[in-house]
Amino acid sequence: MKTVLITGCSSGFGYSAAKYLAEKGFNVIASMRNVDGKNAKPATELKDFGSSKGYKLDVVEIDVTSDDSVNAAAAKLPTVDVLINNAGLGYGGAMEAFSSESVLAQLDLNIVGTVRVAQAVLPGMRAQKSGLIIQLSSGAGRGAFPGFSIYCASKWGLEGLSEAMRYELAPLGIDVSVVEPGPFETNFFGNVVPAKNEEVAKAYQHVNEYSEGFGQNVMSLFADDNAPTDPMIIVRIFEDLINAAPGTRPLRTIGGLDFGLQALNDAVEPIRKGINEGMGIADWDGVKS
Repeated sequence: MKTVLITGCSSGFGYSAAKYLAEKGFNVIASMRNVDGKNAKPATELKDFGSSKGYKLDVVEIDVTSDDSVNAAAAKLPTVDVLINNAGLGYGGAMEAFSSESVLAQLDLNIVGTVRVAQAVLPGMRAQKSGLIIQLSSGAGRGAFPGFSIYCASKWGLEGLSEAMRYELAPLGIDVSVVEPGPFETNFFGNVVPAKNEEVAKAYQHVNEYSEGFGQNVMSLFADDNAPTDPMIIVRIFEDLINAAPGTRPLRTIGGLDFGLQALNDAVEPIRKGINEGMGIADWDGVKS
């Protein structure tokens, strides 16, 4: 039975994945911040779901922005076979309206947070010479959108980090795959952190209007039963990656509305592989079975 650690399980993909993968027979460790405070309700729901069904589903406290929190949890965890780095949120607004502290907070959560948790589980994966790390990126990690410059920076950074990790870890038996969701019916848009400098933000009325219109279009898609906005699409991608044989897992998988970005991935992939050939690291592009 594989042990799966998922970060950011208080809502969205993490919450759904914890329940679904537990149902599928995995030993799931669902992590989140503030399990005894703000997130006590989802923490209790997950615990009760696991115990009532007889599933292996534990809930642990992990704040991915804290070295101490991650290290304290890691000291108590069993060897993790699969890490799903799902925790994160977005900062929305024109770049000029954000303070440097806000930019650092966005990068700390969406990039450094994944590094902290990966570093915590990698010793065990290296010891058993196997493992899988799934990095949750976004369509905003492949395309750039006005009003989400800071968020895009974090997800583009995560993409580069994850691709390099794939090459570093494959020779050790550890796969790295990136999942890129489009808009889904999660709490993402409701949790977007706005820019604090409202005076500067007023100068970017065109960005504000674009973001408002984009948000309205997305919300209308959520009401369309035929639109691919069910979060379970991403959860099943997680499952497919976990069940795939080592050496067959792709670097990138887009799920849901892709706004044409699948074509970008398709066009870039042979170029990426050609570069790897030229650099002599083609054999490091995923675990070799």
